[in-house]
Amino acid sequence: VPNDVLRRDLNVTTATAGGHTVATNLLAQDFITLLRNRMVIMGMGTRMLTGLQGNIAIPRQTGGATAYWVAESGAPTESQAAFDQITKSPKTVGAYSDISRKLLLQSSLDVEAFVRNDLATVLALAIDLAAINGQGAGNEPRGVLKVAGIGSVVGGANGAAPNWAHIVDLESQIAVANADVGSMGYLTNAKVRGKLKTTSKVSGQNGFVWEDGMVNGYNAAVSNQVPSNLVKGTSGAVASAIIFGNWSDLIIG
Repeated sequence: VPNDVLRRDLNVTTATAGGHTVATNLLAQDFITLLRNRMVIMGMGTRMLTGLQGNIAIPRQTGGATAYWVAESGAPTESQAAFDQITKSPKTVGAYSDISRKLLLQSSLDVEAFVRNDLATVLALAIDLAAINGQGAGNEPRGVLKVAGIGSVVGGANGAAPNWAHIVDLESQIAVANADVGSMGYLTNAKVRGKLKTTSKVSGQNGFVWEDGMVNGYNAAVSNQVPSNLVKGTSGAVASAIIFGNWSDLIIG
């Protein structure tokens, strides 16, 4: 009988038979960070207003004068521009963590710096999410997907897989409103990107809707901050959103 078999009464798998003698080395330098949704709003060209204190109002032109063709010596009808305001007031978002005195003294990590970074990250993600899908109620700002009166393209009564025609319709909605200027781009989630990467522009021909980070000639960004649990008709909570527009018209104070 081999000698190593005769000595197997002591082993590392049983604590009292030797496991208590094996050290555990904490590799703090190889700490594995949490996988989070990607923050994309600022990279889309969104405008950020800083240093604000009071409520703000941004004037906006809603109408213009009217041109008239008139006969010789005739006078056109009087007309003038019209204006309104877009108002903003502060909203508060917060997060906090408790750290014990002993954890501060004994942790192998710089636990205070870790918590500060974690809080800063979750706050930034909360602002990013609010800009996309904020409810506009319950102390939360209103995000793009909750703004009434902007153009929309509906795939079907109960939802539908996106295709090339839907993408072209999104561009057309913006162009019809004369808003196809500035920082134009697409934003959606990873599920939609995967679908568009395997969807041909024209059936039976080469060329996919999403290629090389571009959709229809415009930059396209991906974040799972864009919801994938929307409901359309009887679809259940499985529908996703695709947003296209001039992102410099989105203003965060």
